[in-house]
Amino acid sequence: MEILRIVVTIVFIIICIALTGLVLMQEGKSAGLGAISGMAETYWGKNKGRSMEGALVKITKFLAVAFIVLAAILNISRF
Repeated sequence: MEILRIVVTIVFIIICIALTGLVLMQEGKSAGLGAISGMAETYWGKNKGRSMEGALVKITKFLAVAFIVLAAILNISRF
């Protein structure tokens, strides 16, 4: 059981580092201010989910859920 806890802790640390890197790689919301002037209807505005930025957002959401689940598991195992 102790080995499993160590493995989960190592995976948790790797997810923490990856999540931090992904958040820093993403563009800020202020970069999307072109929508005010009507630029949201461009090719990139319509296909944002298929772009690199869309992939980063999807991976970030997945890692955030994994982070929360692993944090809960590690916290429960302490009791």
